[in-house]
Amino acid sequence: MNFEILREMEGFTQDMFNNIIGFQERDHAAWNTDLTFSQRISKLPLHYLIFSNADRNPETHGPTIAHFYPLRWEMQTLAKYAKQVAKKPVIFDLYARNGFVGSLLAREGVKVVGWKNALLKPNQIESFYDEQNYEMRDNPPEASEQADVVFANWTPSGVDDTQHILSLKPKMIVYIYTQHINEHSEERQTGTEDSFGKTLPDNYALVDEWQVTRPENVLHEVWPDLTANIEETRTVRVFALKDFDPALFMRLEAPKGKCYDWESELNMAETAMEAKQYLKKHGFPSGSF
Repeated sequence: MNFEILREMEGFTQDMFNNIIGFQERDHAAWNTDLTFSQRISKLPLHYLIFSNADRNPETHGPTIAHFYPLRWEMQTLAKYAKQVAKKPVIFDLYARNGFVGSLLAREGVKVVGWKNALLKPNQIESFYDEQNYEMRDNPPEASEQADVVFANWTPSGVDDTQHILSLKPKMIVYIYTQHINEHSEERQTGTEDSFGKTLPDNYALVDEWQVTRPENVLHEVWPDLTANIEETRTVRVFALKDFDPALFMRLEAPKGKCYDWESELNMAETAMEAKQYLKKHGFPSGSF
């Protein structure tokens, strides 16, 4: 076990709390649509990829930024797969929302086109996309338009969009969802049980699948002043036409290059949680950590 980064905990914690407070007070660059996407995502707090800002009105707006925190190796893997099915792949981001997640994918060297969707409440930060790499459109794709890849990210609760997506005749489909049940509505947070399941035609195959689990109290366990959270697992499933050799889809297990800034906070939190569990297991009293 390597707990070396915990030596930096004090200074790291101070910087993290300063960024959280700055975001809450809307001083963080993420709120400024006049800045570049690179500037806006710099030092973006993990806290606000788990929770929404305190002043959000849930009756009128969706999450402040996104429903989950993306990891860079995931975006790089999906871009790599897209390049296996087309030389210059065009990816349709059908549930673009503010364009944040789709822009991260576009920055890995693929063309991503997103559509605003009337079924969805706008994010609290309504526009958060990379104008240099990502195209946002107002009107949904027409039947004549075809995608190399469809990016179905966090489809609305109760919506099975499988047939609509298949009508676009994509070579590859990326479906990101959670099976978590909303404790208030008692409905699935995303899609339906049948989405990309029973109704998927025989000419598509599942070529990769992974899960990312957000640990319970991932921030609160280490920094008690921060909000507690429930555990949540999201799943990424990648389907491709059976014309493609499954050997083309070899996942990246680690990012090439720098991780996103929020991943450093995630790494510090998970390492500190692991260290606490290690100390408990070896009989150290709780007051010693």
